[in-house]
Amino acid sequence: MSGGAPKAAAEPAPHPPKLQLPEVSYCIASPPPWPEAILLGFQHYLVVLGTSVIIPTALVPQMGGGNEEKAKVIQTLLFVAGLNTLLQTMFGTRLPAVIGGSYTFVPPTISIILASRFSDSGVDPIVRFKRTMRAIQGALIVASTLQIVLGFSGLWRNVTRFLSPLAAVPLVALAGFGLYEFGFPGIAKCVEIGLPQLIILLIISQYLPHLIRSGKNVFDRFAVIISVVIVWIYAHLLTVGGAYDGKAPKTQASCRTDRAGLINAAPWIRVPYPFQWGAPSFDAGEAFAMMAVSFVALVESTGAFIAVSRYASATPLPPSILSRGVGWQGIGILISGLFGTVNGSSVSVENAGLLALTRVGSRRVVQISAGFMIFFSILGKFGAVFASIPAPIIAALYCLFFAYVGAVGLSFLQFCNLNSFRTKFILGFSVFMGLSVPQYFNEYTAINGYGPVHTSARWFNDIINVPFSSEAFVAGILAYFLDNTLHRKDSGIRKDRGKHWWDKFRSYKGDTRSEEFYSLPFNLNKYFPSV
Repeated sequence: MSGGAPKAAAEPAPHPPKLQLPEVSYCIASPPPWPEAILLGFQHYLVVLGTSVIIPTALVPQMGGGNEEKAKVIQTLLFVAGLNTLLQTMFGTRLPAVIGGSYTFVPPTISIILASRFSDSGVDPIVRFKRTMRAIQGALIVASTLQIVLGFSGLWRNVTRFLSPLAAVPLVALAGFGLYEFGFPGIAKCVEIGLPQLIILLIISQYLPHLIRSGKNVFDRFAVIISVVIVWIYAHLLTVGGAYDGKAPKTQASCRTDRAGLINAAPWIRVPYPFQWGAPSFDAGEAFAMMAVSFVALVESTGAFIAVSRYASATPLPPSILSRGVGWQGIGILISGLFGTVNGSSVSVENAGLLALTRVGSRRVVQISAGFMIFFSILGKFGAVFASIPAPIIAALYCLFFAYVGAVGLSFLQFCNLNSFRTKFILGFSVFMGLSVPQYFNEYTAINGYGPVHTSARWFNDIINVPFSSEAFVAGILAYFLDNTLHRKDSGIRKDRGKHWWDKFRSYKGDTRSEEFYSLPFNLNKYFPSV
């Protein structure tokens, strides 16, 4: 007979791990009523508009284009984003993921713009713009083949089937937190507009729903529209009141609501079409550089897809479905190259964060937003009105959305054993290096005007410098490698890394919940089965 006090019964965990988020109001297959869905879709359109305006505004003038070219490129980028979002939600992962422009593709694009063959000062600026655009198109068309092959062949499925919750934490977390440079630094470019937007957005979305209990979720669900309208009107009053007259050009560009010249330059009606700038031109080095960046975007989008599936309250994303989505994202980059958007396509991290803010993960809402993108890209003048929203307002939205995506990455820790030193090492080392390595590359570039790898071949420089400048890429690749090589065969490691939680979702076939979320429409699974 053993001595000692009897063992107390184990108490249930107060917060057991959740494979799906229970507080989401509408998941993928349960759309809200049509009026609410239309308003929510318009909100997604406003959010994706930020990236769609900021990137062409930065790149087109460097290419030699004026306001008219800038307006056409913005229209084209939005039109293609709408097409790609519809394709992804119907035939790709079927998640409510917006496929828009990506900052990841900007560095190799700038390298093409600065290429010596486009530096002839005697050439007409518009001719130079079109020549540069055609070179960017050629690089994107070639780069798209990487994701198309990896996705549709099933190779990316074979990679991601070894992804565990532990390895997903640094990847997803830094897909959000790694974009911190687009948050408050963007607000600070016009703090009298950006800071009020951030404060009002926080009050409306986080405090008012608890102070005014109407039961209709108006404030938290439509906080973006309400806050943007309030601050946009305030910014317009400052502009027409002469608050920025005589100010520095940078201040005027960031603060004024009439800064971009888009409304006057945009045509009333224009339908973007393939090869509108002429036949693409191809350069092997630039194509290889863009292909390397396409792989970086692929890794980042994998983290964003996982975040979207979480905030849509879907079951964990099966590797075969993720691979299918990657293939369609490659087709999205191909369409971007054919139309000439000056930028590649990837999952919009900010729209993933908006799913969390509204707690609406409906596929229909995102498809409606794609309709708004296409509609307002064709009606140029009306779209240009919304494009006049000052960039600091968009930066304030980013502060919440990127934070939400980073937080959902951390939430996967609930599936891991945090008392394990192996877990602590992989988590801490990959996150630290994911922040530290890109910081070195970015600091070096800011000081010297070029990256640590600096040769006469710009395309080779980009192949090395761009991947190591991405926080999500460095952290994700490092965590994946360590998690699959470090003491992997030791007993108990599988549970420590949380892999057993995702085993049942390795294939969506036979799981009725996953089939509901991810199976193709119109009974297309018979003809296009998951790889």
